[in-house]
Amino acid sequence: MTKRKGGEVIVDYLVKQKVPYVFGICGHGNVGILDALHERRDEIKYVSPRHEQCAGHMADGYFRVRHAPVATLTSTGPGSANMVMSLATALSDSSAFLAITANVPTSQANRAPFQELYKHNQADFAQVLRPVVKRSFQPSRVDMLPLALRQSFDTMLTGRPGPVNMDIPYNVFQEEDVVDPPTTAHAFGTHRPAASESDLAGALGLLAASQRPVFFIGQGATLSAAGPALTKLQAQLGIPVITSPNGMGCVPADDPLTLGFIGRNGAYPANQAGRHADLVICVGTRFDDRSSSTWMPGYSWNFPGTKLLQVDLDPAELGRNYPVTLGLIADAKTFCEQLLGAIAGHDVIQRENFSAWRAQIADWQKEWNDFIAPNFGAITTPIRPEYVVDTLQRVLPEDVILTLDSGVHHNWFMQFWRPQRPASMLNSWGYSSMGFGVCSVLGAQLAAPERPCVAVVGDGGFMMAPYVVATAVEYQLPCVWIVWNNFAWGAIRDLQYGLFDGRELGTAFYKGEQGPGGQRYNPDFAAWARACGADGVTITRSQDLAPAVELAVKNRRPCVIDVHVDGEVRPPSTGTWQLPPIPYKEPIFGKPWTA
Repeated sequence: MTKRKGGEVIVDYLVKQKVPYVFGICGHGNVGILDALHERRDEIKYVSPRHEQCAGHMADGYFRVRHAPVATLTSTGPGSANMVMSLATALSDSSAFLAITANVPTSQANRAPFQELYKHNQADFAQVLRPVVKRSFQPSRVDMLPLALRQSFDTMLTGRPGPVNMDIPYNVFQEEDVVDPPTTAHAFGTHRPAASESDLAGALGLLAASQRPVFFIGQGATLSAAGPALTKLQAQLGIPVITSPNGMGCVPADDPLTLGFIGRNGAYPANQAGRHADLVICVGTRFDDRSSSTWMPGYSWNFPGTKLLQVDLDPAELGRNYPVTLGLIADAKTFCEQLLGAIAGHDVIQRENFSAWRAQIADWQKEWNDFIAPNFGAITTPIRPEYVVDTLQRVLPEDVILTLDSGVHHNWFMQFWRPQRPASMLNSWGYSSMGFGVCSVLGAQLAAPERPCVAVVGDGGFMMAPYVVATAVEYQLPCVWIVWNNFAWGAIRDLQYGLFDGRELGTAFYKGEQGPGGQRYNPDFAAWARACGADGVTITRSQDLAPAVELAVKNRRPCVIDVHVDGEVRPPSTGTWQLPPIPYKEPIFGKPWTA
C-alpha cells in the first residue's frame, strides 16, 4: 500500500459514500484538502457559497429533499464558527450532514496560534459545536481518519438523523500515512426498529376503545417515508390527521380529513380535533410549545385526559411533555405498516366506528372555511397575505419545493399552504432560523435539479443572506426568491403590538425618523437581483403577482420577486402561545374546550 495524504483519505471516502457535493468556503485552514477535491472533481463537486452559514443550510436543505447527506468544509476559527446556526437548525429538525471543520496544526496546539481557542483546552473548537451536533470527532493523525470517517457517517444516519462534526487539524490534510480504506458506513433508513407484538396489541386496544382518534405526524414520518402507509390508514379508518409543518405533504393535503397544523397559528379544525380527541396517535413529532398552545389544557390538547399513543425513533422524546398511555420506540413507516396489517380483518376496529367523529370534523371544516374564504380573493394594495398564499397555491407547479424562512409569512403558510408531496415544504421548525429558507433553496435545487425550487422569505430574513442570489447566478441554479416585504420584522412587530398595547420600537424599518410616523424603508430587492445578474421584479398590485411567478418559474433563471404585503393584516389565531410571564391572548377564532 502507498502512503496517502489525509485530505485524499477524506475525499476518497466521501466518494465511496456517494456524497455528490461539498459545500464550503476556503481558508488557510482547509486549503490543504482542496487539491484532493480538485483531483476527484469529476466525482464530487465543490460548491462555494458566499458565507459558511449558507453552506450549512444548503447541506440541510439537500438532505431534507434527498434523504442523503453531503458535506460542508470550513476553515479554522471564524469560518467554522459561522456554522453554529446552520448546525443547530439541522439538529433541531433531524437533518444530517457532515461538517468538516479545520483546526490549528497539532504542533502549535496550546501555543495560541492564529485562531486557536485555548482558554480551557487546546484546540478547543469542538466544544463550541458540542450542543449543536450529534457528535464531534477529532482525528489528530492520518491513521485516525478511517475510523472517524466511518463512525461519523454511522452516527449521522442511524437512529434519529442529525449533523456530525469532524474537527481536523490542518496539518492532517497534508500529512501522509499508510492506512486501510475505511469500511462503508450504514445507509440512511436501513435500520428500522418495529413495535413488539405486545406493544402492537396495546396500540390496537387503544384504537378499538376510541371513538375520536386523531393522528399527529411530523418530521419522523417524512424522513421514514411513512406517507403511503399513513394515507392508507387515513382512508381505511377515516381518522383525521394533524401535521406539524415538517410533516405536511405526507398525507393528501386536499383530503377533508387532513386538518393541517395545530397551535396558535394552526387551522381551527386541527385545534378542535386536538381538544376533543379521546386518543392521539403521535408518529414522529414533538409536542413543542408552538404545536401545543404552550401546553395549556384546552387550547390545542387535553392531556392527560386524552390517551396518548406516542411512536418515535428517539426514546428521549417519549413522554417529554405529556405522559404517554403507551410509548413505542419504532420507525414511523414500520409502525404504520404494522398497524395497517393488524387492522386488516379486525373485528372491532372499523371505519364506521368513527362516522360521528368525521361528521363533527366536517362541521368544524365548514366553520373555518366560511370564516377565511372571503379574503383569499381580495384585490388590495398592499396585497393581503391570504391572496399571496392562495395565488402561489394556484400557479406554482404540483412538484414545487418550497423553502420557508422564520417570520410572519411562515405563520400564514403553516395555516393555509397545502403541499402536494412529502418533503416539499422545508421549514426551520425546531430552531426557527432566519436565513434557512433563503439559503436552503440552493441545496434543494441541487438535490432536485428538475423541480422548481421557490423560497418564500421575509424582508428581514432575506437581508441576512442576500448573497445567495450571486451564488445562484454563479452555479446557474434557477431558484426563485419571493420576498414577503412588509417593511418590518413582522412576526415580532405583531407580538409587540398585541402584548404591549400597540407600542412599537425596533420592529419595523424606517428611513430617518424611527417609529410609526416615519417613512417605511427597504432596499430595492429587485435591483439587487439584477445587479447580481439575476431577474428581479417588484409587485405592488395583486393582479400582477400570478403572471410574475409563472414567468419566473418558466424562465428557469435565478429571480427575486419583491412582493409588498400588507403588514397590518395578521394571521387569525386559533390556539394561543405564551411568552411567560407575559399574559397570553385568547384565540381570534374558536375558544378553548376541556371535558
